[in-house]
Amino acid sequence: MGKACLVQKSELIFSNKSLWLLLWPLLVEQLLQITLGMADVAMVSSIGEAAVGGVSLVDQINILLTQVFAALATGGAVVCSQYIGAKRKDMADESARQLLYTVTIFSLALLLAGLVFYRQILSLVFGKIEADVMQSSRLYFLITLFALPGIALYSAAAALFRAQGNSRVSMAIALLVNVLNIGGNAIMIYGLKCGVEGVAVPTLLSRTAAAFVLLAKLYRAKPSKENASDTFLSIRGISRLHIEWPIVAKILKIGIPNGIENSAFQIGKILVLSLIATFGTGAIAANASANTLAALEVLPGAAAGLALLTVVGQCIGAGKKDQAVYYTKKIMLFTYAGFWALNIPFLLFSKQILGLYSMSEETTMLAWYMTLTHGIFGMLIWPLSFTLPNSLRAAGDAAFTMVVSFVSMWTIRVGMSYVFKYTQIFGLVGFMNWPLSFCALGVWFAMILDWVLRSFFFVIRFARGSWKNKRVV
Repeated sequence: MGKACLVQKSELIFSNKSLWLLLWPLLVEQLLQITLGMADVAMVSSIGEAAVGGVSLVDQINILLTQVFAALATGGAVVCSQYIGAKRKDMADESARQLLYTVTIFSLALLLAGLVFYRQILSLVFGKIEADVMQSSRLYFLITLFALPGIALYSAAAALFRAQGNSRVSMAIALLVNVLNIGGNAIMIYGLKCGVEGVAVPTLLSRTAAAFVLLAKLYRAKPSKENASDTFLSIRGISRLHIEWPIVAKILKIGIPNGIENSAFQIGKILVLSLIATFGTGAIAANASANTLAALEVLPGAAAGLALLTVVGQCIGAGKKDQAVYYTKKIMLFTYAGFWALNIPFLLFSKQILGLYSMSEETTMLAWYMTLTHGIFGMLIWPLSFTLPNSLRAAGDAAFTMVVSFVSMWTIRVGMSYVFKYTQIFGLVGFMNWPLSFCALGVWFAMILDWVLRSFFFVIRFARGSWKNKRVV
């Protein structure tokens, strides 16, 4: 465990209890988000494969847009957590306000651009897709654009609660989103017999409501009853608009590299999704269903990654670099244990779960192969590729993770996806006598190769330790 083993237990910033109180709500929150995604796909599948295809295609663009907010939220969370670790509450509060200003400006700019160019965006990204799929895509995209400000503020506010170690609030709000979203879907799809708007409108309403609740809680923030000395963030005074450029610069120092990394990653995914679209509506539906289950497979890693932003950020802010290493290793052990405990039984029943979707036998089988590929290799490589680098980001080493992710995404995942397409996975499709739609599996094989390259560089960077000297505040 390195030098941290020599630290007295009383000197550790986080006890085992406080780590668990941080981690378990994050696990539940991530599960709620995944459940929401599964419910969306299952409900829209009752409308038809064209609707599934339209929603899944647009969701890839929406994820790209929300990645901008997630990146900025990460930047704000890192700055706030380091100020919290340094016991500078006034600066943590100011950083919280500046983060909310920043995401609001970005979300309104994206909303305006989307409204003006939404037809061109869909045509450029997806090209010639079936007419009914394009019609569903346009309607769904137009409605969900109006959810962007709510999503931006929701992401930022939830990140601020996690930065101070309070993940229970964001978990509770995730539950609220699920109730409003799934309930709204049920009413509009099954009750009012709506099409894709039956999924889009509840998305808009639930994210907007969640943002208002979180902002109200931040405005009325008080110390916890359990410990009145707990650090808590407050955004009082936010109505007196003033931009503190030095703080915004600190947020953007993490947010911009993270945003470029996330955006490049998502653009690459959209590009390979347009490649999958060339194999037909069945391949699109299989990919959408498998992606939903894949999110469940990486649940422990996603939750642990959020925890690392808080834990490592506070350790670096407090000047305790040895503890940043100690907690990273500890949380990574938890991540791997969680991966194996979840995925072994899950993979055994994944085919039956996919059978719950209203898809053809061929589409279901393709989705199953995708799910198996992701789950098996996820247990081995995913945490090193996506959980570990959050320690680097939390310390301020976001530029390195950006470069590695960008290069790996475009040279390996995108490049090899096209190689696998034009070679029909080096003849595997013909050898196995699979239908041509199974060429879409090549995208998932290229993804695994991308993970291998990422994990190689991130492990080396962590072991060398230079990331510990990248403190932001």
